[in-house]
Amino acid sequence: MSTLAYILLFTFIGSIIALAGGIILLSREKLALKISHFLASFAAGVLLGTAFFDLLPEALQQGEKAKIDIFFWTLAGLVLFFFLERSIHWFHHHEQYHEEDNDSKSTLPLIIISDTMHNFIDGVIIAATFTVNIPLGIVTALAVLAHELPQEVGDFGLMLHKGLSRKKIILVNITSAAVAFIGAVGTYILGDILAGYLPIFIALTAGFFIYIASSDLIPEIHHEKRKGFAAIESFLVVLGIIVVYITVTLVEHS
Repeated sequence: MSTLAYILLFTFIGSIIALAGGIILLSREKLALKISHFLASFAAGVLLGTAFFDLLPEALQQGEKAKIDIFFWTLAGLVLFFFLERSIHWFHHHEQYHEEDNDSKSTLPLIIISDTMHNFIDGVIIAATFTVNIPLGIVTALAVLAHELPQEVGDFGLMLHKGLSRKKIILVNITSAAVAFIGAVGTYILGDILAGYLPIFIALTAGFFIYIASSDLIPEIHHEKRKGFAAIESFLVVLGIIVVYITVTLVEHS
């Protein structure tokens, strides 16, 4: 089997199959709707854990070789998403949406954009490691699958909580995951040219994840007034962080 065939096969494994957990969640739609608020809290922890335990260490390691200021690009990601969210709020305000709807409609594009960029990066990473050698590419693809599974479950629950229908959630996530193939094939064709910018893409995505978790999801937990719910949601934020930490640690030592 050619290197390109390996890249395509394991990009599929590392991206599309990672959606399985979220699809299983949606198959129990009534239950999912009941717990969607809790899944949003879990997603906040997963996003923070992914940013600090996975993306930033990877960006720092690769950025050091390329002499790229990772913290600058992480901050740039935060600021970029701030202006992006402001522009979405402005657009929906002029479309005369209610304030409550604005929050949901502005958060959803941010989630989709950041997840799509993350999938693109996964494709670049998988293809880049396969060009080094096939065993390294296989291990990398399995690592991508391992860290994508909890994130996709969190994303599915979050989109459900924000009011997106089950069919649209599946369509959006499949489309987003398919972007990994663009990153993979582009890296195979362009080689070192695209891979050289990888630390910047990783740092930007980390900034996006931190912004979504801290600006959109955590404030929802603070606004929760029902007795006992805020404590459960706070626990789920921490649980999401722990799950990512354990996953990343196991992958690194495998």
